[in-house]
Amino acid sequence: MDRSEVGKRGEDAAAAYLERQGLDVVERNWRTERGEIDIIAIDGDDVVFCEVKTRTSASRGTGEEAVSQSKRRKLVRLAEIYLSSAGIEPCPVRFDVIAIHVLGPDRALLRHHRAAFVVE
Repeated sequence: MDRSEVGKRGEDAAAAYLERQGLDVVERNWRTERGEIDIIAIDGDDVVFCEVKTRTSASRGTGEEAVSQSKRRKLVRLAEIYLSSAGIEPCPVRFDVIAIHVLGPDRALLRHHRAAFVVE
């Protein structure tokens, strides 16, 4: 399985997990010329912007480690663009990270970090 297929399967698993947790997934792979947000969901009154990182080995670090400070800043800018373009009034916003470590063909460990970082 190539990297894009691993990433797609990870995002599929993350979206299904969020839906099982009661979130309403409203966008997947939302794109603009400035970048992409993996998953956008609604959790009660919160708009949740979720970054998904899937790894098949730890050789490049964990999924959580891949969400650097610069990646966080980019996600915040993209979230602002999304909210503005969707005409969403000011509301509570949350940034989550889902890290998936593939253990085998049909097994993976999923870690959901709610409010993984805050906007400063």
